[in-house]
Amino acid sequence: MAMARKFFVGGNWKCNGTTEDVKKIVATLNAGDVPSTDVVEVVVSPPYVFLPLVQSSLKPNFQVAAQNCWVKKGGAFTGEISAEMLVNLGIPWVIIGHSERRALLKESNEFVGDKVAYALAQGLKVIACVGETLEERESGSTMDVVAAQTKAIADRVTSWENIVLAYEPVWAIGTGKVATPAQAQEVHNELRKWFQANVSSEVASTIRIIYGGSVSGANCKELAAQPDLDGFLVGGASLKAEFIDIIKSAEVKKNA
Repeated sequence: MAMARKFFVGGNWKCNGTTEDVKKIVATLNAGDVPSTDVVEVVVSPPYVFLPLVQSSLKPNFQVAAQNCWVKKGGAFTGEISAEMLVNLGIPWVIIGHSERRALLKESNEFVGDKVAYALAQGLKVIACVGETLEERESGSTMDVVAAQTKAIADRVTSWENIVLAYEPVWAIGTGKVATPAQAQEVHNELRKWFQANVSSEVASTIRIIYGGSVSGANCKELAAQPDLDGFLVGGASLKAEFIDIIKSAEVKKNA
């Protein structure tokens, strides 16, 4: 039942941009000839300070995500943004557990799981990130790592309906190295098997598992053709015009 999974393309702008840059990116997206929302769901994630600007100026066929949110209700947590604030602004999505936060800010699997559960409880939809480092891949422990990261979420949530799982091999993020289509498909397929064994066959067949890691206009079509790959979480290329080409790769699935 692969047809039931709508292609999903996320653009993670990370810690980049000025007001002028953001207006240019929005203008490019608004002018882009992209497939209809029946074919692809597109969500872009600007830095917090630009969320209202982007949300108010983007065409309605694009949605907006925050790049992170706090693990509980707001309060004395200087520098943090709560899920409730995002809901109050009408922001529908949030990215949680990105490898940069796991590595640089030492966010543990359990902390990420708690964040996902809290964001969902407040009514946000979540792009939850998992992925292994180069050392972990070379030692053959890729599936152990991504299964442990996924289990920490599964232990805390009752429904996967509002979660998109982003598989991002850390060694491929911003390095120009890309998992081959076969490598990406293998992990996506193993993750589905994990859901089948540990959550339910329904979740295994319906959850969208997207790929992130140096996705570009040049490689997106071949990656999109993989049967268990339901879209992309795009970093650097989401700041450029080629993001439109990546969104268009959804047509590969429609024509499959």
